[in-house]
Amino acid sequence: MSGSGPTRRAVASGLAASGLASIAWSAATGGPSLGPAKPFSFETLKSHARALAGQPYRAPPTRPGLQALDFDAVGAIRYRPDAALWRDLPGDSAVEFFHLGRYAPSPVAINVVDAGGARQIVYSRSLFDIPRGNPAARLPENLGFAGFRVMNHEGGGDWLAYLGASYFRAATPFNQYGLSMRAIAIDTATPNVEEFPSFTEFWLDHDAAGNLVVCALLDGPSVTGAYRITHRKSASGLVQDIEATLNFRRGVLRLGIAPLTSMYWYGEADRALAVDWRPQIHDSDGLAMWTGAGERIWRPLANPPRVVTNAFQDRDPRGFGLMQRDRLFGDYEDDGAFYNRRPSLWVEPVGALGAGAVQLVEIPTAAETNDNIVAFWTPAKSVAAGDTLETRYRLYWTDEEPSPLGVATVIATRTGVGGRPGLPGEAAVRKFVIDFAGGRLASLDRSSGVQAIVTFSRGAPTDVAAYPIVGTPNWRLLFDAAITPGNTLDLRAFLRVNGSALTETWVGQAFG
Repeated sequence: MSGSGPTRRAVASGLAASGLASIAWSAATGGPSLGPAKPFSFETLKSHARALAGQPYRAPPTRPGLQALDFDAVGAIRYRPDAALWRDLPGDSAVEFFHLGRYAPSPVAINVVDAGGARQIVYSRSLFDIPRGNPAARLPENLGFAGFRVMNHEGGGDWLAYLGASYFRAATPFNQYGLSMRAIAIDTATPNVEEFPSFTEFWLDHDAAGNLVVCALLDGPSVTGAYRITHRKSASGLVQDIEATLNFRRGVLRLGIAPLTSMYWYGEADRALAVDWRPQIHDSDGLAMWTGAGERIWRPLANPPRVVTNAFQDRDPRGFGLMQRDRLFGDYEDDGAFYNRRPSLWVEPVGALGAGAVQLVEIPTAAETNDNIVAFWTPAKSVAAGDTLETRYRLYWTDEEPSPLGVATVIATRTGVGGRPGLPGEAAVRKFVIDFAGGRLASLDRSSGVQAIVTFSRGAPTDVAAYPIVGTPNWRLLFDAAITPGNTLDLRAFLRVNGSALTETWVGQAFG
């Protein structure tokens, strides 16, 4: 399983852990030493975050000497399993802590909650196995933690990690990390400098059913927040129920609720970018949406020639997510990163979101080490200084969308030169080939009256055709698009019969 080190964006995280005069208590179930008990509840956390918004923002301090702790140096440091929090509890409960480093230089306060209150976990260098000669051995004793992770009880690594700014991610259901989630996005892909508010303090608890509950304090130049995240793990993946109250110090040009961050370098539709020997490289291959009107939409991801932002306007969407649909090892031939096992992540609103848009930001990349895809919900109503916003949503770390689509899905998108196959084509004409599977398609044939509905933002498609793929239950839709140099063409396509949609709506773009 891939290690749960820093996310690809090197962002600061955390607030200096408050000093404790002495070690006061040790957890009954084993683990690190804990400080004295203090009262805690989610309501008091919300009150604290609200009061903090009325104070000037103070950037989290960083510890000196951390530049020497690069990715490899931090990776060589091991938290001692015998010092894990809750190591004696049943199931996937043991919690280990991350060491600070170049890419996570700000310590965060981490507390454990029980019937007696909240007790801060006390940092000690002795909790870590630090190799001889590692720069960490020269750092001060009161360093603090960078974040935490939750371990699989069978010893197969971790299944959940909170590390860096407000980032968190899960390895379920395939025991493999991929895309990340963060608490909030502030001014992503705008003329303003993007902000990365941080989770500065955590409180770890369990609910009555034994599920892990993480409460967190968010702080940034424009916003403070109180988050309560309940984790329900099963064989099919992880469900996180998120409740948050946000308090704004100042107005925000573009607010992103439930922002997902992923990587897309190239896939089956971007063969010209495939300079690597592997046929595809991506953590996610498409944005899926379920609109308030009930339409299912699939937007394959792209590695564009320039930063591209798309807004899919909607009211009360039922869900959206960044998905990984190509699940065969042969799609990637990667026996190290295992992209075929990267999780998909679906966002389900709890309650009505109102008017707004699902924003998709795609950033050019020439490597797999850059997170270049961001997707989030932006409310139509802007926020101003002094505003408070409450939001609730549910996250599914899963294989595919948690709710049946009811229609056929896109299983492949390919592009090439336009015109008749096998003959030289025009450079300004592109052919799009979209394959669908599932739903009612297997019971239909060429005589069933299936129609291909293809529309462009300007102009019209040519050479449109739709037919069942020989030897399979799947269908193929093809069309050509003339693209003017320097322009971007928006495309929509789906199959229907007797006025009823047979497939989800494929949405794409072509760049001239």
